Formats: sequence, C-alpha cells, structure tokens
Amino acid sequence: MSHIRAVFKTLKRKGRRALIPFITAGDPDLETTKQLIFSIEKSGGDILELGVPFSDPLADGPTIQASSQRALKNGVNLEKILALVEEIRPKVKMPIVLMSYYNPLFRFGLERLADYSREIGVDGFIIPDLPVEEGDNWLRIAKSRGIDTIFLVAPTTSSSRAYKIARKSTGFIYYVSLTGVTGARERLPEGLIESLTRLRKITKKPIAVGFGISSPEHIKMLTPYADGLIVGSAIVRLIERAKDLEDACTKVSRFVSSLADAL
Repeated sequence: MSHIRAVFKTLKRKGRRALIPFITAGDPDLETTKQLIFSIEKSGGDILELGVPFSDPLADGPTIQASSQRALKNGVNLEKILALVEEIRPKVKMPIVLMSYYNPLFRFGLERLADYSREIGVDGFIIPDLPVEEGDNWLRIAKSRGIDTIFLVAPTTSSSRAYKIARKSTGFIYYVSLTGVTGARERLPEGLIESLTRLRKITKKPIAVGFGISSPEHIKMLTPYADGLIVGSAIVRLIERAKDLEDACTKVSRFVSSLADAL
C-alpha cells in the first residue's frame, strides 16, 4: 500500500478526512517553502501538494499563476524542488505530492524522475495536462517505482470517462469542484454534492475535492461527502501578502489550523 493510501486508511479509521494544503515551491523562495512545509505539517496538514512553477499553468487562476511567476523569476525549477524534498524528507512524515504540468517532467526525463522520486520520497504526482488516455507510459513508469498518479475528474467529465479515470488513478482521485481555474471562492458551486455522490457510486478509492475551497465553512460542508479537502489559492494568497518569512509561517499555520479544526 502506498504512503498516500495508508494515510487515507488511517484517517478513515479515526473518522477523519485528509487536509491537503497546496503551496507553490519557491514562492517567494525555497527557504520560505521549506519552513512553510514544516509549519503546515505541524498545524494539521495530512498530505502536502507542492506545486512546480510553470510558465503556462493552464489550470491555475491569477493567484497561483502569480506565485509561479515569482518562483520562476528566482530561478526555481524541478531539479531544485526535488533537492528540497530530499533535504526535508527525513523531517517530514506526511506524503508529498508534486503538482506539475507535463513539460517539466518530460524534459527532466520520466525514468530518471521516477527513480529519483522513489529515492528521495516523493509519493505521487498530479499532472493536470496529462489526459488519462495518454498516461499509460507514465503510469507504467510510476507504478513500477511505487509512485502514485492522481488524475482529475471535472464537473463536465462524462460518466464513462470518470470510470476510466477512477480505475487508473492511484493514491486518490482529484475532483475539480467547478468549471474554470483554481482560485478561492466565497461560495461553492451548486450541484457539487450531487456530483460527488455520483462519483462515489463508481469507485471506492479516496476522493479529494479541490478548486475554490477557501474556508473552514467549506470544509465542514464537504466533510460528509469527500475523503480529502484540497486548499491552495487561499494559502498562496496569505504567502503573497506576508511581510517576511516569519509572518508567512504564522499566517499559514493559523489558517491551516483553522481548517484542520473544521475537520
């Protein structure tokens, strides 16, 4: 059983859901990212989604796009992010999932990436622009190294395609709560609970919901229907507005704690 699935299984026994915070690696620098990861775990994060900055992040809204630009301007790339994971892994128990578009992974080399990821303790990948129909090569490489690949299901995904995604996704299934890009919303879309209920009927794998979740109230509303809750833009916005590293860690820690309490 993978590290990610083991966390979901342990939480389920305790009657809890997984809190999955997202931050962009290297925003505003890698030292801040390192300290934020420690703060997130200490404050109640169960799984970390760590974004690899990319110049054309098609699934991301303005907040995460801006965080990617700040990181890229500082020369942050996939190789440096993997080195950061290698450095912190002995001190961090929670699973680490890298969210990256396909191009940086392909340029790094898929076999080389999977070997290095297994060695340093990367537990899984979310690749938004890799369709499940074209993912067999990566899935073969990742599975042979015990690395999970999390595919996305959207509100517009047909039932037959959702079944295919659910069958091939490992670790968990990422349900995109809305049609559009990432970004904190005041209200969650209508029909979200019905969509989650339909997806639950076709799979027993853990389902985590992301896009738009930005408050403890959202967490409380979705807890009965999802196995995990992903919060990204609301956290990235706190980092953007922080005065310095200490302020960023304090604000993110306080916010993550409030989300964990809502679980």
